[in-house]
Amino acid sequence: MTPFTIAVPDETLRDLQERLARTRPAGDTGFARWDDGTPPDYAQALVAHWRDRFDWRAREAALNRFDQVRGEIDGTRLHCIHQRGIGPAPLPLLLVHGYPDSIWRFEKIIPLLTDPGAHGGDPADAFHVVAPSLPGYGWSDPLAEAGGTFRFGDLFAGLMSTLGYDRYGAHGGDWGSTVVELLARSHARHVAGIHLTDVPFWHSFDAPKDPSPAEARFLAESKAWQMQHGAYTMIQGTRPATPATALADSPAGLAAWIVEKFREWSDCGGDVETRFSKDELLTNVMIYWATGTIGSAFLPYRDFTKAGATRWLKEAARGWLGSDATPAAFALFPKDIGTPPRAWAKRFFNVTRWTEMPRGGHFAAYEEPELLAEDIRAFFRDKRA
Repeated sequence: MTPFTIAVPDETLRDLQERLARTRPAGDTGFARWDDGTPPDYAQALVAHWRDRFDWRAREAALNRFDQVRGEIDGTRLHCIHQRGIGPAPLPLLLVHGYPDSIWRFEKIIPLLTDPGAHGGDPADAFHVVAPSLPGYGWSDPLAEAGGTFRFGDLFAGLMSTLGYDRYGAHGGDWGSTVVELLARSHARHVAGIHLTDVPFWHSFDAPKDPSPAEARFLAESKAWQMQHGAYTMIQGTRPATPATALADSPAGLAAWIVEKFREWSDCGGDVETRFSKDELLTNVMIYWATGTIGSAFLPYRDFTKAGATRWLKEAARGWLGSDATPAAFALFPKDIGTPPRAWAKRFFNVTRWTEMPRGGHFAAYEEPELLAEDIRAFFRDKRA
């Protein structure tokens, strides 16, 4: 792994400006409500801000304040933030993001974890933070072969080993929770504990025959959510190439596709800018645009949607051979996509900590960094020996 600095070429920014200047608005479509997706009026306002006021170089510098490395792990080039902790004995901690975000998810929480003493905490709670871009996201190369997503856990185990860490904790949400589960299952002797903000969605594919009342409600709510709000997963999982072609060519379309989820999945009360400024939203969108990775970001959806019987049998075998004994903590935020009961999590994990947060949503590390940081610190406090 070698030092890395984010540096988007000037030509990429000039091309973006030209595209933003030529944006053709959706017009009077009658889609004025967020229930129909990103309203054209808001999309136009976002494009105008992107074109006239957004300063990528300033946001780039903000991301570059973190130490970063990039290098090849098992044939795949990975990028990550690698920020050393300040304390007597920092514990290595892997932070894994999901969709439709990026390493940007952790911008606010990294300082709280690496230097708690500077933020009202105990320096003994410090972590060495490793926050990789998922393969196919940001500055990490994709695993384009079918089923490549099932290798993410192995890749990140290799990453941590390459960085010199034999024992570490891991945290994730969205795709991050799936990757962290795969990591803990297959590399348990290296993982001190895992901290998640959700139970990986794919467990609901195989509903139990004996659900408790709370589990039955959760599974019914999950099914209803999929019918009302989950069409994007089917599009990205079954026909990813089609939206990828459109979104890779249109910055306005890309922003509308991504920002809709930030509004719908956050604890914003219907006004996305009570949680994220336009600059913050566009920083995340810019990572997809500048790296041209919206299409490869769909690959995990394709891999899980199109995984056949052979793949699931192989994963089941890995599950039987792996470990579900790793201590697991859950921090659940009320406006996330789903809030499962503890009984559901205990079917798949060794749940030793369960926290139901008073506020926050899917992007908890950015929405409520202090709440999440304190829960992570508390969980790993007795796992540092």
